[in-house]
Parts: sequence; C-alpha cells; structure tokens
Amino acid sequence: MPSEKKIKIEFVPGQIVEGHEVSVDESTEKWSEYMLSDGTVLRGKITIIGAVRVEGHWDPQGNPMYQMNMAPTVVISSSPDRLKQRTGK
Repeated sequence: MPSEKKIKIEFVPGQIVEGHEVSVDESTEKWSEYMLSDGTVLRGKITIIGAVRVEGHWDPQGNPMYQMNMAPTVVISSSPDRLKQRTGK
C-alpha cells in the first residue's frame, strides 16, 4: 500500500479535520441515461479523481468516512430535430 499523505480538510462547513489522501487505483464508470420530457436524452457519470479518508469518522456500519474529489460529465446523447438550431446550409 502506498504511503498516504496527511492533509487538513473542511469535512462539514466550519469543521476542519485531518484526513489521509487515498489515490484511485482502478475504476469502472457506468453511464446513466435520462430521458427529458422534451425528448432529449442526456447521459451522465461521475468520475472520482481522488479521496480523503476522514480521521476519526465512521458510518453507522463502522466503515470509514471519505470526502471525494469528483468530476461530473454530462453529454446530450440525442435531441429531437425540432429543438436543434438550424444551420445556414
């Protein structure tokens, strides 16, 4: 296991705590699809870039708490012709 760098983070507004940076070694990111009422189909996913394990905090099952550094990606998969901008061609 690589060494984890200790850092201070704002875990909740106004609460600074120590944490340990944890790198992402592997990921599998699935796309979610959303059909809007106007007929447009959006595809989206969240990529976790990094994580910080928060020292001294656990969830109700005893698992460590993490703060995530994430990047959202949203694309328009398709949209109805009636909504598309007309080009000068």
